[in-house]
Amino acid sequence: MTSRRAPAGAAVLREDVTDAIRAAVFEELAAVGFARMSIEGIARRAGVGKTAVYRRWKSKLALVLDLVSAVASQGVPAPATGSLYGDVRALIEVASHALRHPVASQVIPDLLVEAARNPEIADAIRTALLDGRRGLAAGVVRDAVERGELPAGADVDRALDLMIGPLYWRLVVVRTELPDGYLDDLATSAVAALKA
Repeated sequence: MTSRRAPAGAAVLREDVTDAIRAAVFEELAAVGFARMSIEGIARRAGVGKTAVYRRWKSKLALVLDLVSAVASQGVPAPATGSLYGDVRALIEVASHALRHPVASQVIPDLLVEAARNPEIADAIRTALLDGRRGLAAGVVRDAVERGELPAGADVDRALDLMIGPLYWRLVVVRTELPDGYLDDLATSAVAALKA
């Protein structure tokens, strides 16, 4: 009588392989863009077989949507400097670093182009980018209202537009360097506009 081994069940997904694939996706997106990105290219960059990718994600779209959501869920700590100007300046500083990151500066514009063509990508980006940042802006506005720096009912969406919109325009759309003192000036202007 031979003893049978119990079935092992589903393959265990090694976290180091998953991390390598995630890193490879960002590199591949930055190098070739979403349209030209392939599972084969991702696997090659990660040093794994295509099956390792497909075990985790069914398509490149599913993979990118998952990664955009994962990056957004990492979150940014809410600024708590004790003043509206300080909070706005801190939020602008964090956004500036994120938008100037070499990979982000390549990936974000490409994904926005794809979002214009694909509602699933558009929804994921909206959720990942807008919802998280809106939550931070809501905290800044709420704290400023509690301190009496802004009137009750201050518009969170307007605050987010004023804080991040000009920075996004400069770094992502126009793609120019920020002059010395730009972040300080932007914070001062945003605070003045919020109080108007």
